[in-house]
Amino acid sequence: MSLTVVNVAYPFAAVGPDAVGGAEQVLTALDKALTQAGHRSIVLASEDSVVSGMHWPVRKQEGAIDQRARARAWGIYRETIDTIRRSCKPDIVHLHGIDFHSYCPNEGATLVTLHLPLSWYPQTALQDVRPGVWMNGVSETQHRSAPRGARLLSPIGNGVDVDAFSSRHAKRNFALFLGRVCPEKGVHLAIEAARKAGVALMIGGKVFAYEEHEHYFKTQIAPGLGPLCNFLGALTFARKRRFLAAARCLLIPSLAEETSSLVAMEAMACGTPVIGFRRGALCEIVSDGRTGFLVENAEEMAEAIGSVAKLDASLCKAEAQARFSLDAMCTNYIERYHDLVGRWAAAA
Repeated sequence: MSLTVVNVAYPFAAVGPDAVGGAEQVLTALDKALTQAGHRSIVLASEDSVVSGMHWPVRKQEGAIDQRARARAWGIYRETIDTIRRSCKPDIVHLHGIDFHSYCPNEGATLVTLHLPLSWYPQTALQDVRPGVWMNGVSETQHRSAPRGARLLSPIGNGVDVDAFSSRHAKRNFALFLGRVCPEKGVHLAIEAARKAGVALMIGGKVFAYEEHEHYFKTQIAPGLGPLCNFLGALTFARKRRFLAAARCLLIPSLAEETSSLVAMEAMACGTPVIGFRRGALCEIVSDGRTGFLVENAEEMAEAIGSVAKLDASLCKAEAQARFSLDAMCTNYIERYHDLVGRWAAAA
């Protein structure tokens, strides 16, 4: 049965092949998979997004991301989702933003993927949901952290296009950080670890227009930049692949309980080991001593940087090929769409 699916992006992040955030990358992959499978894919996202199916654009939010900007975006999203539902008659709406509860449709089959730590969502948003709204996480570790009363379906693990990261680049003597530049990602600890290890650090990522993120970059990241520590900004897919393949290792000094890590999967697909803090789902992704190292602090991270040459790049690639299939992720979501549409029809 052909489906009409509306994927709704977080209002302040563009989707497309060069998307920065994990949720946006997952949405991009689902849009492409739906289109290729002959389904009708509609994507509600900012006007600077690139989609495979039908793009329902909303104006890009400029300026600081504060409460006033959020309220404005939520109002636009509520009206737009209602318009899409009336005009396109979707079978299911799939929400990806941390703020999903502020514009969740009042009726119809709705799936919410919880991409972030569950403690970051209002508990009522996870518990007090109407019939016809279902939620899922992205890892077993995240699922086990669910608050009492949360109604979650089984998680669907993230995947990456392993074959797309198979390009070959000679290894260079630098460590790499890729991700959002914000306090919980611990970028300052990556700088400290690389400095202690005596290797250069490349930082690729985006500083979103939150006051806290901009202050963090100005006070804790910018002062540490120099000849051995470079800030690259947000990377296109091609540049990301090139840096991942050439890096000595990928550093993930996250201070948050990671629910998954697409960049860790991408690094392993390139044959690049991952050194990350022993937090959340990183323990599901990184095999300590085989495809990387799990450490507790910047000092241990620095020591691990000196040991990555002992790890086998081909093992990293084989693990990624066996465990992080993008096709499997997309197939699981499309099967879930069919299941939930059927449940909603039966209940209605």
